[in-house]
Amino acid sequence: MRGEESSDSESGRMEESSVRRSLEALCQELNMDEQTAAAAMDNFSSIWNTYTLEGEVVHWLACSLYAACRKGSTPTVGKGLMEGNCVSLTRILRSSKLSLIQFFSKMRKWADMSNLSQEFRLRMERLERNFEVSTVIFRKFEPIFMDMFQNPQGGEPPRQPRSRKHRRLPCHISDVFKFCWTLFVYTKGNFRMIGDDLVNSYHLLLCCLDLVFGNALLCANRKDLINPTFRGLPSLYRTEGHAATDEPPPCVLERLCELHDGLVVEAKGIKQHYFKPYIQKLFQRQILKGNGELLTELLDPQNFIDNNKAINREYEEYVLTVGDFDERVFLGADADEEIGTPRKIFQEPAATHVEQQSSLFLQPGSLAPSTPLTGRAYLKEKDLLVTPVSSATQSVSRLQSMVAGLRTAPSEHLLQIFKSCSRSPTEAILSRVKTLGQTFKEHYTNDSEDTPGSHIDFAENRLKLAEILYYKILENVMVQETKRLQGKDMSVLLEQDMFHCSLMACCLEVVLFSYSSQRTFPWIISVFKLPPFYFFKVIEVFIRSEEGLSRDMVKHLNSIEEQVLESRAWSADSALWSALQAAGNKVPTVEEVSTGSVLGGQSHLPLVALSPIIHPRIREFRSGLGSARKDVPPSPLSVHDRYSSPTAGSAKRRLFGDDPPAASPGLNPSLSPVSSPAKRLTFGSSTLKIAGHCSQTTVLSIPLQGGNNDRTITLIPVQPCDSSGTVTAQFLLTTSPSQAASAPPASDPQTGSGRPRRTGSLALFFRKVYHLASVRLRDLCVKLDISSDLRGKIWTCFEYALVHCTELMKDRHLDQLLLCSIYIISKITKETHTFQDIMKCYRSQPQANSHVYRSVLLRRTPREQVTDENMEVDPVSEANSDHSGEEERGDLIQFYNSVFVLKMKSFALRYATHDSRADAPPLSPFPSVRAQPLSPRRVSQRHSLYVSPHKNSASCLTPNSYTYRINSSPSKELSDINRMIRQGCVSRKRAFTMEGDVMMSSAACDSPSKRACPENGSSPDVLLKRLQDVVSERQSR
Repeated sequence: MRGEESSDSESGRMEESSVRRSLEALCQELNMDEQTAAAAMDNFSSIWNTYTLEGEVVHWLACSLYAACRKGSTPTVGKGLMEGNCVSLTRILRSSKLSLIQFFSKMRKWADMSNLSQEFRLRMERLERNFEVSTVIFRKFEPIFMDMFQNPQGGEPPRQPRSRKHRRLPCHISDVFKFCWTLFVYTKGNFRMIGDDLVNSYHLLLCCLDLVFGNALLCANRKDLINPTFRGLPSLYRTEGHAATDEPPPCVLERLCELHDGLVVEAKGIKQHYFKPYIQKLFQRQILKGNGELLTELLDPQNFIDNNKAINREYEEYVLTVGDFDERVFLGADADEEIGTPRKIFQEPAATHVEQQSSLFLQPGSLAPSTPLTGRAYLKEKDLLVTPVSSATQSVSRLQSMVAGLRTAPSEHLLQIFKSCSRSPTEAILSRVKTLGQTFKEHYTNDSEDTPGSHIDFAENRLKLAEILYYKILENVMVQETKRLQGKDMSVLLEQDMFHCSLMACCLEVVLFSYSSQRTFPWIISVFKLPPFYFFKVIEVFIRSEEGLSRDMVKHLNSIEEQVLESRAWSADSALWSALQAAGNKVPTVEEVSTGSVLGGQSHLPLVALSPIIHPRIREFRSGLGSARKDVPPSPLSVHDRYSSPTAGSAKRRLFGDDPPAASPGLNPSLSPVSSPAKRLTFGSSTLKIAGHCSQTTVLSIPLQGGNNDRTITLIPVQPCDSSGTVTAQFLLTTSPSQAASAPPASDPQTGSGRPRRTGSLALFFRKVYHLASVRLRDLCVKLDISSDLRGKIWTCFEYALVHCTELMKDRHLDQLLLCSIYIISKITKETHTFQDIMKCYRSQPQANSHVYRSVLLRRTPREQVTDENMEVDPVSEANSDHSGEEERGDLIQFYNSVFVLKMKSFALRYATHDSRADAPPLSPFPSVRAQPLSPRRVSQRHSLYVSPHKNSASCLTPNSYTYRINSSPSKELSDINRMIRQGCVSRKRAFTMEGDVMMSSAACDSPSKRACPENGSSPDVLLKRLQDVVSERQSR
């Protein structure tokens, strides 16, 4: 045993010695100072002794070294301090032979293992995003350059002849290629507010290309630089072979925008206000040589070599002092290895290039927002051949089209709505918008730890778009609410400061996201000091009120709502805890906050995209129930309800006629809100239909007002609400069996599936939390092959943790409770689901983040309370002691063992398989999702192509339709549909229908000249009858 111990210790010493030698060699190559090297070694040793580090040791040393470099500071000549130690990230990676993509992956893990500060994590996120933006821009730069110039890979530049007299040679196309990119990255580094946005960065690149191209046109006898097939060549150059040298260089910026997804107005603004003045300044500082007035002669033989050297020298100085990674890495011969990409663009055909761009755009961590599991009903179809730049510019174009023709003031219609209120809110709204705008501009233009400040012009432009959007959305919302709550005074809603601040913040968030700004959520709510618990309520209202939102905008807003529900609203300083305290610390159950249809039908945010084929009358009816978008169902909760107290009678929807009178003092408060409308209910055969067949029997008891409070109306059974949106007695009266129980005083016991037992802000929040958790749990259970019975136990365990152990969520994440609930129930019921299996499935979800399971709050050590000389405790210190102390964090397994099990063990053990089932608590209802609420569903907006279940009747079929029944129709019919889509029209010879078939396609071009002649016995009806007979015979066989 002693021999084995001595052998292990000797082996450990040898490994440590080898690691130390690797670090010393790395530091020597980088000329690293001793203090930074020692700090990196100490940090690495502690991690090495705690975790198993896979892969090359030197790669993890590079991570430790980079973290140590950025923590330190370097004294300057002016007796100041500069952050870092002037060792660039690019040098560290080159010396350790670590690619950028690998570095970001390992650095995220290193930050979790070494528990680095949040500021450092934000810095890494910003650095990774800058790398993503630069990668996207460079992938656009290469094909655009090749469109304008000759191929830079066409040959080697000529060597300087060996002679005593040094004669400067004309620049080679490959030198022009490198000079143009270096000029761009150096200029972008100077305008950090431009580098902040993908859209601005791309237009700055177009400005650089325009400048270099104009200089190339003015070079005499340099046709070898220009691509003669470029569609933006000036007419004078085409005829004479060169442009006039005594005039400014020809501007092709507008043509570039037309050919390569640019926005002309944005590009010209960047050129006029930023790029051109800065280039003139470089001429004045003698960094660039040439004609400083016309900005020409940059590529002339007597100037180009000096210009190229000067720009590279200035950029190297920028990288060492301000920047992090050298963006000239894309130009190197070893760029693929240093970046981590597997190929070079020049050697790939155009089609493959588009595929590579798309794959980069759609991979996790790219600029494209991932599709969240919830809210997918609001998403439109994908655009074909989308790239990051085209998506970004299209988002800006979509935003500008949304506000086209509108002004930064309320419209006449909106002013009329304001005047119709009992107290006009016009002055207060205008004043609030002005104050919020000033706050936004102040923070947007100031530097912060996370992002550099932007120019005031950018701030005013973003604010202008947001203000126009604010008034447009506000008008849409008020029109919908006026129709929904007919005759109700809107003063209460329009005086809600939180509603207006949230709406303005949401508009600014959409604008910033459209410009691919780094100031993404939660930047805007921190600027406005807006609690996430209140902000999330406006998101669904915003999406429902604006049809022009792009697919990526909707996904971004959905992901923000998920962020709030899963973690941000659960922080220790959240307004949620105050709301819970006001409600008596009673967290509602899923049954109390859910509508009747959510437990057996469609949920609050449906997962399945709905069909745009909706009857016009239904669409007209829905437009009055809280949704300006016609492709989504109406919200079950009005905006008035979202921002009103749950006990306020004026905030209720007018489902039963006039508002009920105020409750008398002697009446039971739990019964008074429902007694008056229940007494006025009338049931006729046209409205109340008792279903003969129902999957689940539901009993509903409604108390009646009068001397005997025991009188009730009992209805059995009823069905969930029809998905068409028609308000019937079925919709109003369907509810859960426990609805008859009296609700808490703070709740609204309005009966009916349209209203849950508890309403208000708190109920809305928990309804969405339960929905989000159920969607994620459903996805995990499918991937883990968990039965519905076991899923019900997991769901009940999760609900119990949320309701009875709410403190478990403080400063934690919803997914942490879900994952622990899955594991504890699986373990108790003897199911073989290890933590490793659960985590593997969890990581495949779009919202998954390693920080969720690697850095979990275990406990918080309260800081020492401040006392005065009289030994009295400071009340402010005492109030903040719960969430201001030191945090102890660990991984999810540590949280499960030391926190979760202690709270949940006694409850979970009641589901043990060896115990009697009688002791097991009843399972909580699991929210279900209805598949295809509306059918048929349109597959594409470009083609009249639909799908529907087999059992649905083909009510929309016409004689000019193709149909294909999956697994039963011959392949020839599918080929006919494909041919019709390619041709864009339907051949009259093959027009027929099959009742109940799945795939249908309407005629796109029904030419009168090709119509069948009725006299020949081939009318559509006769032909249809014959074909149906043939189909019937075939099916009977």
